[in-house]
Amino acid sequence: MGTLQDWNGYRDALIGRVGDFARLSPDVLRGLNTIEGSAGRTGRLEPKIHEIIALAVAVTTRCDGCIAVHAKKAVELGATREEIAEALGVAIALNAGAALTYTARVFDTIDAL
Repeated sequence: MGTLQDWNGYRDALIGRVGDFARLSPDVLRGLNTIEGSAGRTGRLEPKIHEIIALAVAVTTRCDGCIAVHAKKAVELGATREEIAEALGVAIALNAGAALTYTARVFDTIDAL
């Protein structure tokens, strides 16, 4: 199956641009790295699970860069397509649930007219 995007090229270009930004604003990148690093310090979840969770969140936040980076890491850590698919199924369900929840806001707004 062909890809719609050159994910490897995209990821490499993105990392290059992030490096450009890091040179301009190093404190922001240090802060982000601190946040990312602290998420796994408890050691209760294995790194592969962190990456699978990151992929599910990347889908819900619609972050192509996150997908490119975390898909590579997840596979490198041994995540299977089946494990990733299960997590993405949860992300899909949450997005649908959020849409359903927000429909209540539509009817609240209509009722307030």
